Amino acid sequence: MASAVAMATNAYQDLGLEFRPASGHIGAEIRGVDLSKPLTPEVVSAIRNIWLRWKVVFFRDQEISRDQHVAFGRYFGEVTPAHPTLPAAFPDHPEILLLDNRQSETMGGAVIENRWHTDVTFVPNPPMASILRGAVIPPYGGDTQWINLVVAYERLSESIRSLIDGLHAVHHNHLPISRGELSSEYVEKFQSSEIQSVHPMVRVHPETGEKALFVNPNFTSHVVELSRQEGRHLLAMLYEHQANPEFTARFRWEPGSLAFWDNRATAHFVPTDIPPGMHRSVERITLAGGLPVGPDGSESRALKGEVFNSSDTSRPEDA
Repeated sequence: MASAVAMATNAYQDLGLEFRPASGHIGAEIRGVDLSKPLTPEVVSAIRNIWLRWKVVFFRDQEISRDQHVAFGRYFGEVTPAHPTLPAAFPDHPEILLLDNRQSETMGGAVIENRWHTDVTFVPNPPMASILRGAVIPPYGGDTQWINLVVAYERLSESIRSLIDGLHAVHHNHLPISRGELSSEYVEKFQSSEIQSVHPMVRVHPETGEKALFVNPNFTSHVVELSRQEGRHLLAMLYEHQANPEFTARFRWEPGSLAFWDNRATAHFVPTDIPPGMHRSVERITLAGGLPVGPDGSESRALKGEVFNSSDTSRPEDA
């Protein structure tokens, strides 16, 4: 592994880039690029290659505007509206979702982030990727963690992999959190439109061909082919398994940091460990995805609601 990383690093040095893996299975910091300036096709290709291999990439010391944040996302895909149901915070930037702990303290939204989840999986075509920019960062607390769901799948026994390769689950935007933890205003906004989709429990990555576990505690409701009791036990086991620290990386935010992750192969988590009185405000954009495809060739489909700003609603996900 070390020699492979060294060879790849040497290849990217011709472009002025350097990357450093953050853990054994996921995450890499990319240096040597200024995201406030236009990127060459060669640099975009190099970032994408590192991103596909390491699932989430990090950038430091990037003093970029909201316009530049959106422009960076457009190098890699179609930027979606901020969220299927939650309103955008900035009228002049409908693509940006604000995640602010001071807002969350009154609305309860931090409870959602404080659980392992993959973004917006209740729509039939969940986002391909998310890009998060640190706007206001406390001196400590509020790190983000990611799971490599490809490694999580590969570490399951062959018997369990064979079972879940042919199973499907319903994902919905009915939050599995007690009303006391969330304000009624937040719940009403998040669930303002009922959205449900059926997804394979394992999805085949359209660019790498890897299989990734595709369930998450926030939005997965039940397993279609099993009884509710059987499905609950299977999902609980998979949730426990995928949260193995070995499959994860943790990122300590600094002012000017960006995180860019592959939503098709990761889940993430934000601990609610920000000390009282400290402010953490981050801004997220997402890139449109296609319909996930399972190992059996089955495609995701909507039960209620529509695709989320996809430029092609008729085909499975492609590169």
